[in-house]
Amino acid sequence: MDIKVAKFGGSSLADAAQFRKVRAIVEADPARRYVVPSAPGKRDQHDQKITDLLYKCHALAQEGHSFAEVFGLIKGRFLTICAELGLSLDLRPDLEEIAARIKAGASADYAASRGEFLNGKILAAYLDFAFVDAADVIFFDTEGRFDAEKTQSVLSRELARYPRAVIPGFYGSTPDGQVRTFSRGGSDITGAIVARGVNASLYENWTDVSGFLMADPRVVKNPKPIREITYRELRELAYMGASVLHEEAIFPVREAKIPINIKNTNDPDAPGTLIVSDNGNYRTPGSITGIAGLKGFTIIAIEKTLMHSELGFGRKLLSVIEDHGISFEHMPSGIDTISLVIADSQLNNNKLDKVLGDIERVCQPDSIEVFQDIALIATVGLGMAYTPGIAAKLFTALAEGGINVRMIDQGSSEINIIVGIENKDFEEAMRRIYYAFVPPEPDSPC
Repeated sequence: MDIKVAKFGGSSLADAAQFRKVRAIVEADPARRYVVPSAPGKRDQHDQKITDLLYKCHALAQEGHSFAEVFGLIKGRFLTICAELGLSLDLRPDLEEIAARIKAGASADYAASRGEFLNGKILAAYLDFAFVDAADVIFFDTEGRFDAEKTQSVLSRELARYPRAVIPGFYGSTPDGQVRTFSRGGSDITGAIVARGVNASLYENWTDVSGFLMADPRVVKNPKPIREITYRELRELAYMGASVLHEEAIFPVREAKIPINIKNTNDPDAPGTLIVSDNGNYRTPGSITGIAGLKGFTIIAIEKTLMHSELGFGRKLLSVIEDHGISFEHMPSGIDTISLVIADSQLNNNKLDKVLGDIERVCQPDSIEVFQDIALIATVGLGMAYTPGIAAKLFTALAEGGINVRMIDQGSSEINIIVGIENKDFEEAMRRIYYAFVPPEPDSPC
């Protein structure tokens, strides 16, 4: 029998009405045997996430202030969900223990994790599934790093005991039994770990959107959804700022070649986006998968005659920025030229002038040019590889829009082309590139 692991985000479990949707989704497919919940998210734009309230309780306790009022909001939220779902589950003892431990100095990780813990208990009772505390099956080492080997062994053995179970997301435990949370995308990471632990055929990540879009809808009007994307393409888009799953959240399933389906709790029949391993199928030649970009970069362009024959030039250049604690994003080069693309955030505190001075002293270039207010746009797609005319189509679109390209970089895999343009041209460039590959529907304004 196929096994599916379903992770539900905070918006999917924000209130009793959302819990009912989740149960309908789980019961619609017997293969959905293991469920990973987040803490309740916002019910509306004026609401607060439970995790944020728990962090606030911890901060107040650390400062010696009363957190009773804030904790009252948390308590009321969970008890209301239980009451509206008609559950006999009594969370009061758990809530009292949590408040007491926060008051006694429990860690921020412990406080923050209790939203998932309590929501997991509610969902397990509502689905009539076993409840498995993540602290008992997901482990970190003494340095706070995820212990994949121990987790895989214990998790697989423990979940084999339960045909159906709820495992809270976001946290695990250290060797001394203390609760430890993941740094970011916590419940997404837990879902991926559980999927690998039970050797799932599919990891479903349920949220409030119907998958990924080919471009930012704030820039491109009604961009098409991405029906299928490979892990390689996903990584390229995520690196350039697309709002997709973090690398830590997909690594466990990527390694096990388990596909991920991003689905919408509020529109469960929508196909969503399927994330798969690269099987060599490039789909439609010449097609793109998505476009993503970021503003706020500086290009340092260095020129020196016979640079290519000067032993160690690149090493000396990179040693300069390393000495300043700076990392670079891209490094396109020519026979006598090399450019460093650096995020502006790396050059704060007036580092730029110091870096330029050190490059001049150490590398002795013929000239240095600096281009500021640069944006980067990545056009990504396996269908681009080995397809003649892709670059011509992209650069023709930019030229027709009067957009000057300051930098071009293409990975050796040929699944992406990155261009550097001025910040002011960012939105127009995104639209030009998108519509060059995805023509607008007839009578549809761009």
